[in-house]
Amino acid sequence: MELSPWLERATAEIRDWASSHGPVAVHPSLDVDEPALREALDVLVARLRKSYPFFHPRYAGQMLKPPHPVAVVGYVAAMLINPNNHALDGGPATSALETEAVGRLAAMFGLDDHLGHLTSSGTIANLEALFVARECHPGAAVALSTEAHYTHARMCHLLGLPTRAVAADAHGRMDPAALAEVLATGDVGTVVATAGTTGRGAVDPVHEILALARGHGARVHVDAAYGGFFTLLAQDDPDHGPALVDPRPWRALAGCDSLVVDPHKHGLQPYGCGAVLFGDPAVARFYRHDSPYTYFSSSAPHLGEISLECSRSGAAAAALWLTQELLPLDRGGLGAVLAAGRRAATNWARMIQQSPHLELFQPPDLDIVTYFPRSPTPWTGTAALSAASTDVLDRGMKAEDPVYLSTLRVEAGAFAARHPAIPVDGSEVTVLRSVLMKPEAEPYLDHLHQRVEHLVRQHHQNPVKP
Repeated sequence: MELSPWLERATAEIRDWASSHGPVAVHPSLDVDEPALREALDVLVARLRKSYPFFHPRYAGQMLKPPHPVAVVGYVAAMLINPNNHALDGGPATSALETEAVGRLAAMFGLDDHLGHLTSSGTIANLEALFVARECHPGAAVALSTEAHYTHARMCHLLGLPTRAVAADAHGRMDPAALAEVLATGDVGTVVATAGTTGRGAVDPVHEILALARGHGARVHVDAAYGGFFTLLAQDDPDHGPALVDPRPWRALAGCDSLVVDPHKHGLQPYGCGAVLFGDPAVARFYRHDSPYTYFSSSAPHLGEISLECSRSGAAAAALWLTQELLPLDRGGLGAVLAAGRRAATNWARMIQQSPHLELFQPPDLDIVTYFPRSPTPWTGTAALSAASTDVLDRGMKAEDPVYLSTLRVEAGAFAARHPAIPVDGSEVTVLRSVLMKPEAEPYLDHLHQRVEHLVRQHHQNPVKP
C-alpha cells in the first residue's frame, strides 16, 4: 500500500469538510516562516535518522514496529480534527468509532456483555483493572507471578494494594501449585495472569488459574497487552489450518473478570493505544463522577464516565476502527499477520536447535525467541555465557550488516532448571531475546539466523572478558 496518495485523500476530505463550515482566516500569530520550517524540518529528519530501523526485519529486538499505513491514514484524518474522546461533546464521531472498535475486541475474546474503552497505554489499562479489583475486594491482596510485568507491582503500590508473589515454573509460566498455596492464605482478592509475558513470551495457564481463583472467591485479571491478539490463532480454521497456539488458555479469557490488550503492539496501531475490558458492565459504578462542564450533549454514556483518564485521543479510535475494517479480527485478517510471526518464531527455534553456534533457552509460546551462544568448549560458567550474549548484541548493532537483538536477564535458578549442565556462577544469566512480531521476519529468517551465527563465531575468535 502506497501511503502518500491515501494521506493526500484523507487531508483533502477533511479540508473539504472544514470548508463546509465557512471560511476562517488563519490568525497571524500562527504564521511560520517557511524557509525556517524547511531548515527545522531538515534538522528533525536528520535527528530521526538516528532511530533504529524498527520497520526492517533486521530489527528483532523489542516490541517495536511502525503502524500499518491504514492506521496512519485513519489517525491523520481524525488528528486534523483533534477530537477528545473523553466526552461526546469533544468527540461525537470518534466516540462512536471507539465503541465499535472496542466491541470488536471484546467479541474477539468471547466477551458478550462487557464494559471497555481505549487507553493511552497498557500501563494505564492495567491500572484501571487493578483499581476496579481494589473496589471489588477492598483491602485484599493481589497475587502476581514472579514473571509478571513490573507495571503490576508499581500500580499496586500506587493503589495501596498488598501483593503476593507466585512462583513461576521453568518455562516462566505461573505455577498453579504455587498459586494454590498463596490462595489458601485467604487474603487474595485478585489473581493477575499473563497471556504472553514480555520477557519470554510465556503464556500462563489461564484455564487452571481461573478454576483455582474461583474456588477461593478471587477475581482474575489477565494482562494480555503483548499476547492478546494471539487468541486469533487459538482455534482450528477450515481455511487456514489448525490452531497455532495452545487453545486452552485463550478459551478461558471469556470467563475472566478483566483483561488488557495493546493494539499498539500486534494490532498495528501507533502509540499509544491500549484497551481495558471488563466482563461485568456493572463495574461502571466504580467510575461514577461528575463534571460541571462536560457530559451535557447527550444522555447516552460518555466514555469519560467509564475511564480514569480524562483527555484521550479520538484519532487513536479512528485509526483502530479503520484498520479493523481492512484487517478484521479473524484468521484471514489480522490473524494472518500474527501467524507469520508465530511461524517465524517456531522455525527459528528449530534452526537454533540444529545450530552448532546457538542454543535455544526455551521453546517459544508466541513470537519471542530466547537463546544464547554455544561455546566450542563447555562453558566454564554463566558469567562467560552472559558476557558472550552481551557481546553478540553489541557486535550486531555496530556491524556493517547490522542486526538488532535484545537481551534478557534470567534468574539463575530458572536458567539452571532449563540448562543444568552449565555451571551457574551468579544470581542472573543474560541470554539473547528476539521479538519476531513483523511478518517480514518470516522471509528474512535465513539471513537473520546466519548473521547471528556469524556474530557468535566472531565473539569466539576475539572474545570479551566476562
